[in-house]
Amino acid sequence: MTSAPQQQQDSNALFSAFAGLGAVVFALYAVKYSWGILRGVRIYILSEIWKVDVSIFGKWAVVTGATSGIGKAYAHELARRGLDVVLISRSLERLNQVASEIEQQHGRSTRVIQADFTDGHRIYQHIEEGLAGLEIGILVNNVGMNYAATLVFLLDIPNPGQRISDVLNCNVVSMTQMTRIVLPQMIQRKKGLIINISSEAGAHPHPMLTLYSATKGFVNFFSRCLESEYRGEGITVQCVAPLLVSTNMTWNMGTNALVKRADDFAREALNTAGLSSFTSGCLSHALQHFVIDHLLPGWLRLAAFNVYQTATRKKTEAIFRGTCKQE
Repeated sequence: MTSAPQQQQDSNALFSAFAGLGAVVFALYAVKYSWGILRGVRIYILSEIWKVDVSIFGKWAVVTGATSGIGKAYAHELARRGLDVVLISRSLERLNQVASEIEQQHGRSTRVIQADFTDGHRIYQHIEEGLAGLEIGILVNNVGMNYAATLVFLLDIPNPGQRISDVLNCNVVSMTQMTRIVLPQMIQRKKGLIINISSEAGAHPHPMLTLYSATKGFVNFFSRCLESEYRGEGITVQCVAPLLVSTNMTWNMGTNALVKRADDFAREALNTAGLSSFTSGCLSHALQHFVIDHLLPGWLRLAAFNVYQTATRKKTEAIFRGTCKQE
């Protein structure tokens, strides 16, 4: 039978062991989060002071979906930083308008290529011919689409046979094919930057955005694999996963501390190029991403998204019925 002093000694030893283990775990988490904070400061704050010189990658940048929203904002920002820009989108009228704006405001050369990315493989020979002879240093795979004007369940997608193919062609095939076209010359020159625009919806499941969320998940994994494969060839690959940015796709919602203007977002996101292979694009979105990732358990996160998406769906349906004004 163990004596009382011996039991006390064993208890103290066990307590010391658990206390030591707790101290080690605490220290590891302290190092992890301290490193995360320092890295965040470098990526999102100091990059505003010491900006990346994106012109080192090459003379031309190519931007898909370049006539509105984030794509247009990237095109302007790249031109402002000294690159000539190839604009690719489906509306020739809007392409020419954006090209004229860039030439007048930034004094850079432009080239426009009209292409509807929902048309699938048929368009890529035309695009390849339009890019021939250009030293392409940066590719921004921005073009993307949702499958309805409002949030819907999968079986409520309008004209589903065509719409599902359109979304996959626009969000998945376009990125793969554009990378295939541009990457060889980047490898030959041992430098290049590929920016793939994803979404927070690709980092976590979003009900009522099922297919869109899944395609953005593809963007995340495609970017990570591509970066691993070609990093040794001098290629920088960055996946940009914003939260809410005021664009046509988000019904041009009002901006605030959480919702960014497209031009502000593109400026801040481009500052992170080469500093992070995965970025939320700006500090406010990075903080939101941290809260979603680390402070909300998975079941609560999904439930919160469900409630938010349902409320948003009702509001947007009311907007499109004309029963309320868009904020």
